[in-house]
Amino acid sequence: MTQASSDPVPNSRRRVIRVEVGADARSYVSGSQRVTVVPLTIKRRHNRKLLIPPTPESAAATAGGLDAPMIKTLGKAFYWKRLLEEGRYATATDLALALKLEPGWVAEVLRLTLLAPDIVEAILDGRQPRHLNLQTLRGRHELLPRDWAEQRKMLGFTPAAR
Repeated sequence: MTQASSDPVPNSRRRVIRVEVGADARSYVSGSQRVTVVPLTIKRRHNRKLLIPPTPESAAATAGGLDAPMIKTLGKAFYWKRLLEEGRYATATDLALALKLEPGWVAEVLRLTLLAPDIVEAILDGRQPRHLNLQTLRGRHELLPRDWAEQRKMLGFTPAAR
């Protein structure tokens, strides 16, 4: 007779995540790390992966402010960051070579992962300022500051509540 143990066998690949969310939250806390969920579907087509943004029905529900190119680019940025963090690629240049993309463009897109979490959430919800576009986000006109308060000021967001 075998008895099942109440404690599962420790698995280094398995992580415990405590989710503290409301009804429509797109971010949660995992340990000491804040996680933001980017609402994209990744589908594999032949040898490539397609990023599929939210449906038009869900876009209409958020006051029509969803910017699909910005959301897709944010999704790529966080996906690529995860590939680098998991060690699949040693550097952003290696990632760019594997994806057959320009290393400078990959670096521009990866900088989006440094945006303040409330800015990312506003973009995903379609609540970004009207003048905000992908060129500005990628730092084409002027490099984005690393300080989140300065980012909010530069991009036209109201200061976050403390």
